[in-house]
Amino acid sequence: MIDPNHDLPEQDQEQPFVSHLVELRSRLMRALLVILVIFLGLFYFANHLYEMLSEPLTSLLPEGTSMIATDVTSPFFAPFKLTLVLSIFLAMPFILHQIWGFISPGLYKHEKRLAVPLLASSIVLFYSGIAFAYFVVFPLIFGFFTSVGPESVAVMTDISSYLNFVLKIFFAFGVVFEIPIATLLLVWSGVTDVQSLRAKRAYVIVGCFVLGMLLTPPDVISQTLLALPMWLLFELGIVLSIIIKRKKPEAEEELDEEFEQAMKEDEENKNA
Repeated sequence: MIDPNHDLPEQDQEQPFVSHLVELRSRLMRALLVILVIFLGLFYFANHLYEMLSEPLTSLLPEGTSMIATDVTSPFFAPFKLTLVLSIFLAMPFILHQIWGFISPGLYKHEKRLAVPLLASSIVLFYSGIAFAYFVVFPLIFGFFTSVGPESVAVMTDISSYLNFVLKIFFAFGVVFEIPIATLLLVWSGVTDVQSLRAKRAYVIVGCFVLGMLLTPPDVISQTLLALPMWLLFELGIVLSIIIKRKKPEAEEELDEEFEQAMKEDEENKNA
């Protein structure tokens, strides 16, 4: 005789997967909704936001010149694109919170204690990279570009080209400022160690300048302004890794205790 409950274990295995998909969809919809709300709140000020973004360049343009739009749709789509990207940037803390809420149930306690400051630090570092690009890099780059051209050539940058250039720099510096987090995670996960990173410091410095060349426009100033922070942030990651490594044995002991507790609970459930 066939047991009518024969298929129940399979259903029990499928149900968590389905529930995870439902939760993932719910969290994605929340993130998209927040982005939409921020976008609708900012769209009225889209032109003003673009003027603020272009201020590092327009303040250096010769008198009588201005930015131009070479495409009929550029006056609308350039501020629209800027507002959409800005909405995503501003919603990033909430997006990361949703990601954290999805993955946190599968983490151990000591991993949660490490992940929370890492997530907070990654947000701060990303925004710091954007601020560094806007307040430090842009004045130097635009000051250089607007001063080296022939006097007979009027600098009149297209608004779409300028926006693409700026967003590329923002993204490059925002990602680069995450280097301490990446270094810390590599050491924490055991992929590498502090001694190995120190031994490869020379290669890392060369790699920083190579990445600076690939991620920035073809000029020495922007390449150097990206490479030097990358190197310094790498050194910061090593320092943080040393601090975290000293605390890792305590975390491993706590992990063993959690594992033993889970085994006891599992044994008690079987006996029940």
